[in-house]
Amino acid sequence: MFGSFKHKAQRLTIVLSWIGMAVIFANAQSVYTTPASPKPTPTPYYQPPMVIQPSTTPTPLVNKTSSVSPADIVNPAMSEMSIPGYSGVLIETLDGKVVKENYSNYAFNPASNVKVATAYAVIKTFGPDYRFPTNIYTDGVVDQTTGTLTGNLYVAGRDPNFTYEHAVAVAQTLNKMGIRQVTGDLIVTNSFIMALNGSYQRSAELLFNTLDSGKRSAAAARAWQEYLVTSGKIGQIQGLPSVSFGGKLYVDIIPTNARLIFAHESAPLKEIVKVTLCYSNNFLAEKLGDMLGGAYAVARIVQINAGVTPEEFSLQTSSGLGINRVTPRAQMKLLRTLRNELARYKMTFADVMPIAGMDPGTLQHRFNTFPYQGSVVAKTGTLGQTDSGVSSLTGEMQTKNGKLLFVIFNQKGGVSKFRNFQNDYVMMVQNQQGGAMPLGYTTIPLSTRLANTRVVYPTNNVAVN
Repeated sequence: MFGSFKHKAQRLTIVLSWIGMAVIFANAQSVYTTPASPKPTPTPYYQPPMVIQPSTTPTPLVNKTSSVSPADIVNPAMSEMSIPGYSGVLIETLDGKVVKENYSNYAFNPASNVKVATAYAVIKTFGPDYRFPTNIYTDGVVDQTTGTLTGNLYVAGRDPNFTYEHAVAVAQTLNKMGIRQVTGDLIVTNSFIMALNGSYQRSAELLFNTLDSGKRSAAAARAWQEYLVTSGKIGQIQGLPSVSFGGKLYVDIIPTNARLIFAHESAPLKEIVKVTLCYSNNFLAEKLGDMLGGAYAVARIVQINAGVTPEEFSLQTSSGLGINRVTPRAQMKLLRTLRNELARYKMTFADVMPIAGMDPGTLQHRFNTFPYQGSVVAKTGTLGQTDSGVSSLTGEMQTKNGKLLFVIFNQKGGVSKFRNFQNDYVMMVQNQQGGAMPLGYTTIPLSTRLANTRVVYPTNNVAVN
């Protein structure tokens, strides 16, 4: 009887919590629809989180957890570590044995750990080696003696990572086909985006200007030179790729009489996912989620394949912005499901998630000292205002006693305090398990990963850019 009453009470608490969070989300939406302009950074992929410390920190729900015998503890001074704020923790061995646990059945805001779900969903749907095509069509004819295409040029694609260097690569391919000027118009479909820009019209304008070297921006010219160096093609491509247009620019549909002349294909999906998770890029995450039908579709793919319920895994965004609800136990199931999916392709977390202290991005300066550097592969999460301050960290840690999967959801408190706790807590667990061990990861620059694009012609012959 008591168990039944307790279960009903818990369900009522969850329902009331959801109602309250819906109100919070309605009040907080404006914060995330118009984020503050980020400071200039060396990479376009980094999006600094909005961190605003709350005025007060709630009393911790629990002071400590311990599932490891004192005999296993290397550093006894860290064995009584307090867990701040409203927090959920779950650490397990690869075979499912619980090492640490704290409120693992309660739903928390996972912040950008939602991106782990989005990563799994797109890899499950498309496969890690899938490439997003940007198709180039024409309805005209080419006079190679004059380098003129008499007619129009059409561009269609949904590559979320199509950037300046890719547009120049399209111009270079057109030049190889004998096209340096187009008498007609450039027509771009309303699914095309460029340079992490959400406006179809602005993306079309960027493409129009970048194709023509006379209108190309300094940023585009620099991106092309950097691509040539990164891809090892510096000196192999002669001249400055350029295509000019006699007509105008339109965002419209492609007519039925247009024929495909080639497709520019993105780097493999796994590389785009790696960049998305390293920098926790909200734009890329949302666009990847849109490929599947949005956050609800991402959640359904996880619910079905990881065996979790909507009550313990519910998403409103594909990036982690706003109000999302996940239990640590459900996140642990997601990590295991993603791990198994990657194993099908002989891949590991390191192929799609950042390695702490080694990869650039949100984990670059965490766990970056000996012996912890390179021993943690994980995804961060940060929301400075939502739910009174949220920080999360989930992934895999390597110890001398083996690998452990971990989920840490911190809520209702200061982000900096939460991050410090996560760092200390993970290192404490590693010390309790014999000490940290590197994962044996060799860093590959993200720019090198993204440079792996290619051109495919209608005859299915492949030519690398």
